[in-house]
Amino acid sequence: MLLLKNPASHMAKHWWHKSVSTWTPLATAFNSPPYKKINFTRNEVGLFCMSELKDHEGFFLLKDNVTHQTTQLIDEAISSNRQRKMVQIFDELSDSLCKVADLSEFIRVAHPQAKFAQAAEDACISISGIVEHLNTHKQLYTTLSHVTHNGDIVPTTDIDTHVAKLFLFDFEQSGIHLQEDEREKVVRLNDYILQLGQKFMHGAIQPTSFPRAQVPESIRNYFPSDGDHILVSGLYTNSTNGQAREAAYKLYLYPSERQEELLTDLLKCRHALGRICGFETYAHRALNSSTVESPEMVKEFIDELTRDLRPRAEADFRIMERMKRKDSGNQQSTLAAWDTPYFTSLMKKNALNANASEFLPYFSLGGCMQGLDNLMRSLYGISLQNTEMEPGESWHNDIYKLSVVHENEGLLGYIYCDFFERNGKPNQDCHFTIQGGKRLSDGSYQLPIVVVMLNLSQPRWTGPTLLTPSRVDNLFHEMGHAMHSMLARTEYQHVTGTRCSTDFAEVPSVLMEYFASDPRVLRTFAKHFQTHKPMSEDMLQRLCASKNLFSASETQLQVFYSALDQIYHGDPSKHGENTTETLKNAQNEYYSLPYVNNTAWQLRFSHLVGYGAKYYSYLISKTIASWIWQSYFEANPFNREAGEKYRQEVLAHGGGKPSRHLVSKFLQRDLTPKNLAQSLIHEIDVNNDKIKDMLHVDNH
Repeated sequence: MLLLKNPASHMAKHWWHKSVSTWTPLATAFNSPPYKKINFTRNEVGLFCMSELKDHEGFFLLKDNVTHQTTQLIDEAISSNRQRKMVQIFDELSDSLCKVADLSEFIRVAHPQAKFAQAAEDACISISGIVEHLNTHKQLYTTLSHVTHNGDIVPTTDIDTHVAKLFLFDFEQSGIHLQEDEREKVVRLNDYILQLGQKFMHGAIQPTSFPRAQVPESIRNYFPSDGDHILVSGLYTNSTNGQAREAAYKLYLYPSERQEELLTDLLKCRHALGRICGFETYAHRALNSSTVESPEMVKEFIDELTRDLRPRAEADFRIMERMKRKDSGNQQSTLAAWDTPYFTSLMKKNALNANASEFLPYFSLGGCMQGLDNLMRSLYGISLQNTEMEPGESWHNDIYKLSVVHENEGLLGYIYCDFFERNGKPNQDCHFTIQGGKRLSDGSYQLPIVVVMLNLSQPRWTGPTLLTPSRVDNLFHEMGHAMHSMLARTEYQHVTGTRCSTDFAEVPSVLMEYFASDPRVLRTFAKHFQTHKPMSEDMLQRLCASKNLFSASETQLQVFYSALDQIYHGDPSKHGENTTETLKNAQNEYYSLPYVNNTAWQLRFSHLVGYGAKYYSYLISKTIASWIWQSYFEANPFNREAGEKYRQEVLAHGGGKPSRHLVSKFLQRDLTPKNLAQSLIHEIDVNNDKIKDMLHVDNH
């Protein structure tokens, strides 16, 4: 009886009964604490309904099976009696390996049980060994090369040829087409580059340590101490103290000789690798088969943007500088690199009154999923249906499973939602492919299976999980990747969904952020989790405006990062004496704020490892997404005709067609650097006008 008087229980009952009846079944499921049903009758099915994975030892069986399949497919490929297209055999080989490798990689990082994670890691290592063997299989390469250059024994299509060339290029990445001594150099370089990258990334996140005696007394107390040293572990971008921000910037980014050596060696080795493989620079190698196709086009795009962005970015900086002078009380203050994140945040809070906490009650997880479902129904005739899992199908109790169902075509695939934080889980939002879609020999379609991973707080009986606006953007972004996987209907899994060029893979996900930032879309689901009252029009407009605040200066920063990455991976004769001198020269050319002496932020820029020569990809993807939004959805974000056209002409092809031609055809304009830059500048101007109207800001 005492439980009835417990305030928390009373609150839970009040919230539940007052709000649950207003949500759809999908929203109700995601707004409720997930739980595992007690099973008395059904048998365990294994992870992802794979019978082999009822326990961790199943990974050994998967490894044995794929090893046997690989041998059979290699024999078929090199046989003189081959009956199938070469590209079909290669794709089946790739599919067999990816099914085990992708699944194992996900379980390795996501499964809470150590024995499953370890077995999955062992499987990853085994598959890597098989792939390394394939990469050195000269006869297999020679057979594929002959077919690619001379035609197959059976008729092929343009898509067959395109995918075969992608397989061939993947082969040649390991230098198999080179003389033995050069091929061995490629292997050694790849291994050394991997080691250098790991060491650089480790060093990039280490705190900077300084003897206390060397640090001015006036700023010592801003940072924690370790004996007679002070430790600086970040940039203090949110600090209200300008002196603390400046000190943190200069100390945290102080040049490290070890990091400089690692980065210099990394860039030299990458350049050597590109040259051995027959490319002018590493950037030329990295951009092969990309949307932009060459570093020359990237540079032209960056230069076009730089010219048009500079006056717009400088207008942003003038506003920030006035804010700094008012904030500090010093009319002589000048804006510096350590100020921009703080004053951007301050502008959102003060001028737009856009505090994240104000919006939280309107973005319950279930409400957001309901909004996604509404949007998918409107654009594609697709519903997201919460589906009960079989015993043993999931790796944790708090996983949801969505069946993606088309109103006429039926089931298209499955999305597993691993949304909640837990011990040992990677703290990142990402999309994992578990099984890629492809056309099977009997004419049926192998359904795609993906996982979307977020790190949200668990829903409680006192209320659902509530999302900040940035979390809503992340959810829509990752679901954009997932829907790319669901809606692709490629012949081959090697090019299904997100398996496309890096500078195109982000287009569908970034486009989804445009929907998440449109008041018309937000009105369909931004409702208070208790009262179900919609977000006010004033709040909606302030929220959407805050997302585009100072977009010119932020874009200029991304252009600068992209330009520096291209320079580092381009012609070494254009480098300075060290990576910092190269950075300083690039900053003078591409960014409006000056370089800060005795700093080296590039030595903490870990993206240089994972996105070497490809950092521009997000900028290009953002530009293409913007162009698609303006052309097809800005007038009506629920336009079914536009959605169907986008699905059939873009999403359905995955990486099965060259992305530049695919996008040009869809937009009915050439993907030139000038056209791309103009699209992004137009968006910035439109958003700036909206913000100025709202704030009545004079930026001169």
